Order: sequence, then C-alpha cells, then structure tokens
Amino acid sequence: MKIALIGATGYVGSHLLKEALLRGHEVTAIARNPEKVTVENPHLTLVQGDVLNADEVAKLVAGHDAVLSAYNGGWTNPNIYNDHLAGSLAIQEGVKKAGIKRLLVIGGAGSLEAAPGLQLVDTPQFPVEWKAGALSARDYLNILQKEGDLDWTFLSPAILLEPGERTGEFRKGLNQPVFDENGVSKVSVEDLSVAVLDELEKPQHIRQRFTIGY
Repeated sequence: MKIALIGATGYVGSHLLKEALLRGHEVTAIARNPEKVTVENPHLTLVQGDVLNADEVAKLVAGHDAVLSAYNGGWTNPNIYNDHLAGSLAIQEGVKKAGIKRLLVIGGAGSLEAAPGLQLVDTPQFPVEWKAGALSARDYLNILQKEGDLDWTFLSPAILLEPGERTGEFRKGLNQPVFDENGVSKVSVEDLSVAVLDELEKPQHIRQRFTIGY
C-alpha cells in the first residue's frame, strides 16, 4: 500500500513507520521536522507539512491508499487541547479533499469507559498532566463518529503504553479497556503498531473505535 503517515517523528509515529516499512509498504512520512526521521529506506519519502492547514494536508496525502494519523498536539504544549483538535479536524478535512477514503487515527485511552457511562478521563484518578490532551482526543472521537464519508477507524491504546516487545499477540475490545489477568491494561508500542497495520491491511473496524491490550 501507499501510506501517508502523519506524525512520523513522534513516540507512536516512529514505531508505526518502522512497522509499515517492515511490511514493505510505501510510506510518505509527514512531520513538522522530517529531518528527525533517522530511518533510511527506499520505500520511504520524507516531507515537511503543516497539518493545521487542510489544503496542505490534501496536497501531501493525495495519491495514497490510506492516511495514518499519529498526530499529537504536543504534551508539553499549554494549548494542546485546541491545537490537537484543530489539527485532527484539518487532517480529516484534508483527507476528504484529497479523495481518500481510508483514515486510521491513533487516539488516547482516556475516552475508554471505566464504568458504563463514565470515561476514564472523567474519573478523579486520571492524571492532571494528561487531561487536556485526553479531553481533546475524546472530543475529536465524538466528532469523528459522525463522519459518514470516510472509512475511518480510531484506535485507543491500552491504559499503559510502553516500549517493549513485538509479540503480535494481544486482545481487542471496543469501548472498555482490555485488562490482563492481574487487572492491568497495557500493551507495548511495538504491538500497538502491529494492530494498526493489521487494521490497515485487513480492515475489521470500519467507522468504529477499538482498543487492544494483553
């Protein structure tokens, strides 16, 4: 496939790039600072882009089979809520303008349900330092769920997303976290990347949010 990857220099995006290239896909890596990408591969094209501009997004992703967005407004950005939402909306609009149907968005775990009708981001235990970004990702998911033209998928990682092994073995859920036998919701960023590329290659969650965990 020809994949446009937005946010290729980030924590998740860099692992998605590695997994996509491992599988032999042609990848256009779009980033604010593409020079930060240290990978060299004949199937990789690096481009600089401003994802807050829908018209620019449309030009950058045109001609691809799918768009994979690991965009993040920046965890240290004091305006992360507004920037993340604006960027996410511009990416969505740009993908539509480019005539591409398939959009897969990496979101957060905050919108998963701690209990029926109660999302993790709204619980007292949710870390304050992650709250603005998580609220933005949750609010964008609510918008995306009304999108009827794109074949979108929104992937929420497990509550704990850490570096680890690429096992290719995990379980899937929809709106509640996937917990292991010890009551922990976790997955490696390597296996998150496996789940993302699996979904791109063999879609199972068109116009759905899903999550994974061990």
